[in-house]
Amino acid sequence: MHSSVSINDNQRIMENVPLRAIVQQYGSPCYAYSKKAISENFLDYQQAMGSRDHLICYAVKSNSNIAVLQTLAKLGAGFDIVSVGELERVLMAGGDPAKVVYSGVAKTAEEMRRALEVGIHCFNVESESELRLLNQTAAETNQLAPVSLRVNPDVDAKTHPYISTGLKENKFGIDISRAQEVYQQAAQMENISVVGVDCHIGSQLTDITPFIEAMQHLLVLVDRLAELGIKLKHIDIGGGLGVRYQNEVVPSLASYMQALEPLLKDRSETLVMEPGRSITANAGILLTQVQVIKKNGDKNFAIVDAAMNDMLRPALYDAWMDINAVEVITDSEEADYDVVGPVCETGDFLAKDRTLSITEGDYLYLSSAGAYGFTMSSNYNSRPRVAEVMIDGNQTHLIRARESIEDLIRGEQLIKEQ
Repeated sequence: MHSSVSINDNQRIMENVPLRAIVQQYGSPCYAYSKKAISENFLDYQQAMGSRDHLICYAVKSNSNIAVLQTLAKLGAGFDIVSVGELERVLMAGGDPAKVVYSGVAKTAEEMRRALEVGIHCFNVESESELRLLNQTAAETNQLAPVSLRVNPDVDAKTHPYISTGLKENKFGIDISRAQEVYQQAAQMENISVVGVDCHIGSQLTDITPFIEAMQHLLVLVDRLAELGIKLKHIDIGGGLGVRYQNEVVPSLASYMQALEPLLKDRSETLVMEPGRSITANAGILLTQVQVIKKNGDKNFAIVDAAMNDMLRPALYDAWMDINAVEVITDSEEADYDVVGPVCETGDFLAKDRTLSITEGDYLYLSSAGAYGFTMSSNYNSRPRVAEVMIDGNQTHLIRARESIEDLIRGEQLIKEQ
């Protein structure tokens, strides 16, 4: 996958813009994304599909900024959403609702009505209860709801337990052993149109084997359903292809498709994929400034102005993310640091035991921050959320303004004394 930062004359740059210029113009902390890297990562999926009938639905939850969605919509992307808020973002960004798949385990009737109203591609139904509610909701609006059942194939993705979604103990999907029965129920419902099958086994996968195993299970089901007269139009293999954060060996899209090809040869179903992290993660960075250098005994701390509320992945998943100084300095003294934030939690860290050459006031950047960065940020400790910037060649675009204190308390009310 294409990354976003390179070096030019001892300056770290994103496309043609020095990182220092970005943070000095828009303040610290801030997120910056490369439009070129986002575009190239998406187009890699399109190219890997070749002539196969396909639909690439970007997983909005990984980075939902409307300028990011706009960039992808202009390239013809579909979108994988998990809430009506994400649906509205896609529509605002110019996305085609007919290319939207709606995932998620707890869709409400109100959310279903809105998705039916705009005409989405299909609902990825995750339970029998949801199927009944969708049929009822579609009947109330005199519509036919297109449905793909999310099947849980009980395949171990061998990834972090918080982002593994394809095992029986996970909350997602319908057990594949019951899928045939549920499909037969769906086929009998007056306001349901069965169009596909969906499977998503987890995130940050660096081994193709679980994908192949899941697809094998799906195809057995698809063929069994065809024998029963339930002909599916598409097979959705989900997302989950990993990215390199540290030293992971990540399979190429070409090798992934090459492994799938023998299974899909001579099949007519459209192949749907839902990549998220692999499109945006390495296209983005989080810029931050060193506020304090502190030494506690043998431990060095670089206390920066970004925190776990800005980037939760290290605290939540113990995720390793590369961190470097914005300036390339070759002759200064190095030391090992824990890079931590100002939030009042011991778990507030961005990186541990990193060798850096830094002083107070220097700028750092956290790599691979374009996915599950801003979208998971919060106002914990009453910290306003940071700015987001899109870099396009030598142009910079503010795509989200930094929150103010007024933004922070919007909607709150003091109690009026009687």
